[in-house]
Amino acid sequence: MQIRNIAIIAHVDHGKTTLVDKMLRQAGAFRENQVVQERVMDSNPLERERGITILAKNTSVRWGGVKINIVDTPGHADFGGEVERILRMVDGVLLVVDAFDGPMPQTRFVLRKALGLGRRPIVVINKIDRPGADPARVHDEVLDLLIELEADEAQLDAPVVYASARDGTATLDLDKPLTDLTPLFQSIIDHVPPPSSDAAGPFQMLVSTIDYSPYLGRLGIGRIERGTVRVGDQVSLLPLEPSRPAEQARVTRLFGFEGLERVELQSADAGEIVCLAGLEGVEIGLTVTDVEHPDRLEGIAVEEPTISVDVIVNNSPFAGKEGKFVTSRQVRERLYRELERNVALRVEDTDSTDTWKVSGRGELHLSILMETMRREGYEFQVSRPRVITREGPRGELLEPYEELAIDVPEQYLGAVMEKLGPRRAEMIEMKNPGEAMVRLLYRIPARGLFGYRSEFLTDTRGTGILHHRFLDYGPWAGPLAGRKRGTYVSMENGVAVAFALFNLSERSTMFVSPGTPVYEGMIIGENSRPGDLDVNPTKEKKLTNMRTTASDENIQLEPPRELTLEGALEYIEDDELIEITPQSIRLRKRMLKANDRKKLSREAKRERERASL
Repeated sequence: MQIRNIAIIAHVDHGKTTLVDKMLRQAGAFRENQVVQERVMDSNPLERERGITILAKNTSVRWGGVKINIVDTPGHADFGGEVERILRMVDGVLLVVDAFDGPMPQTRFVLRKALGLGRRPIVVINKIDRPGADPARVHDEVLDLLIELEADEAQLDAPVVYASARDGTATLDLDKPLTDLTPLFQSIIDHVPPPSSDAAGPFQMLVSTIDYSPYLGRLGIGRIERGTVRVGDQVSLLPLEPSRPAEQARVTRLFGFEGLERVELQSADAGEIVCLAGLEGVEIGLTVTDVEHPDRLEGIAVEEPTISVDVIVNNSPFAGKEGKFVTSRQVRERLYRELERNVALRVEDTDSTDTWKVSGRGELHLSILMETMRREGYEFQVSRPRVITREGPRGELLEPYEELAIDVPEQYLGAVMEKLGPRRAEMIEMKNPGEAMVRLLYRIPARGLFGYRSEFLTDTRGTGILHHRFLDYGPWAGPLAGRKRGTYVSMENGVAVAFALFNLSERSTMFVSPGTPVYEGMIIGENSRPGDLDVNPTKEKKLTNMRTTASDENIQLEPPRELTLEGALEYIEDDELIEITPQSIRLRKRMLKANDRKKLSREAKRERERASL
């Protein structure tokens, strides 16, 4: 049987998952009367809610007697770790590029990885039916990008397919009408090489991803590089460090991928992507081999994380009221369990037994983990994100820099550029691709992006588009402008009352509504001026004999600002924490007592005065 293994890579929202949907339909993976939801590959509830792909997933189709194994990958830079390990399983990539946007930051990131591994791309210029689309311009931009990334001669000669994934149509020539996806399937068969594998040699496979089944335990997924594997075979698991001894296991079940289903097999040959059960200690990057021929494959190298947060056991007055798993042992076990499948994440113990340092690729990468834990019933607290610094060759301090790409309407250009100045952003490029939108390209310290997304959406009235990816490490940029407004901090325990909130809301934006339980030290709103203010949101109107039944009916409050995890991570300062429970997201001060906070600020002021002397 002929096999082709491909990954679909692209910037976020350029149409990868929609294209896979149509490929599955036209290749006959579904029955004619089968009801299938849109973006069927986005099976995770968080993926469906946010409209993004978070986890790479396998599927396969058959076309003209050839089995095409397809891996749908994330488009967001924070999940680049998923892309990096998946590229080891495939022989070619479909590079999907929006016919209006052209190559974006993540397009560059994933293409560089694919070209570095020698993968040959097939360029799919998607959304050619979009208003303002310019496929010819985008074609030239993709060629420029390939040259810039030092693609070899074969990679530069990449075939180009013009498509509308939403309609399920494609063509090789813009002058010819779009038909079904036959031109795309034929390009894959003609231009993606079959797996270069030795079917006669001893069994060898690199574990590129893992899954878990409550019935079968941990499952190792990867491409067979050499030989044949059968159910019942004894295999060796070679650890990442050569110094550690190899473990032995027996393959109890073997699965292949057909459409969206896992199909049980009795044996599988070299070049096939399979799923093995029975390997208890399996981890991403391990080599599974024949017992008598323990030949190790090169492990999977993933770029290091750039930001970190402290995850702390919940110690607020409301601790344990809403969560199912609240102890330090339960939180620690869950964090370390995430390392088994999330290769770009790092978890470290600290001096405190109830605090762990969790490092990731970006705020979204970390917030997805927090949201997943929250939905599973965990309760914990999180500190403000901070960048991971390095020491340069001459002992200087280095910090991570991001490439920031912004599409903004012309009338909001001044407001955006004004805000990026104090955040130490340097403009790399500015161009006008049309449709009254200006594209800006900046190099900015990763710290400079903390808290900027919400400001950007406000400044552009929700019409701007912002993307960023890790660029490199550069010199420390110095102090950056922080939050300009202070907060309202509750000075009482109790329940927020409409009467008190009405008086406070004249000069602030509230985070709580009447009836919300509050405690001392909890942040309940944003002050209109710099500096924090201790307030009493539980203060009720005093009863008098002059009060009438209708005296409180005219209190009208604005709806409170809804806190999301990403918004909270951007908002808080170093002396604040986010309390995360299955039902609530609360902001609080690290020190709950007002007197303790005043004492600490006085001591800090004295230290600054001593240092100045």
